[in-house]
Amino acid sequence: MSPFLSGRHALVTGGGRGIGAAIAKALAAEGAFVTLLGRERDVLERHAATLPEAAKAHVVIGDVCDEASVVAAFAAARARHGEIGVLVNNAGIAVSRPFARLDRAAWDAVIATNLTGTYLCTREAVPAMVAAGHGRIVNIASTAGLVGGKYIAAYCAAKHGVIGLTRSLAAELGAKGVTVNAVCPGFTESAMLDRALSSIASTTGRSEDDAAATLLVRNPLGRFVRPEEVAGAVVWLCRTESGAVTGQAIVVDGGEVQH
Repeated sequence: MSPFLSGRHALVTGGGRGIGAAIAKALAAEGAFVTLLGRERDVLERHAATLPEAAKAHVVIGDVCDEASVVAAFAAARARHGEIGVLVNNAGIAVSRPFARLDRAAWDAVIATNLTGTYLCTREAVPAMVAAGHGRIVNIASTAGLVGGKYIAAYCAAKHGVIGLTRSLAAELGAKGVTVNAVCPGFTESAMLDRALSSIASTTGRSEDDAAATLLVRNPLGRFVRPEEVAGAVVWLCRTESGAVTGQAIVVDGGEVQH
């Protein structure tokens, strides 16, 4: 158990399933009090019920795209567990389509959730972290924030933006005791990956197994990342011994992207 995390309030956006759920579980195991923020109460409450009693898991409902909703959700989180010492910006969506068919509504939704949502949530957490002289912010970006990819222009733009925001905040907040890092997963076992495989299969007429093989062709491990592996990187960035690590984009992708 990490002394830095023990008894500290950790908030995870999109914490009810996939990577977010794994992160919440890992932070709870390190002794943190955990708040799960998202839009689907039943999903969040089901996962909260699986966390250790000591985590005092708390669910708050909010839409990271909506400023008033974020302000209210963070106020509710603070009312239960006090100021937030660890923030994990995990909520995100992806849209896959050729750029010529990428309409403004899809573009706006992806940017709002992945990038503006990270800004809004971080803005709520930073003042108290600065006042306390310590804090950890981890943004879940993507390998799509480091390299380009076909048919995911909005997602790439948003995740590149998340990494830029991460680096800017790291430069600004480091002297105030707050570290800011990004974790960049590759293709990870999740509902989002399932949707991607289904979309590829339906578009190309190939099987989902063939679609998976296509996505893994340049992966040295030859498999998808597990959510727990992403969560492990997040927890390490939140520990005391990672205090000199800030402004970094940590890649967890089986060696596919080496930068």
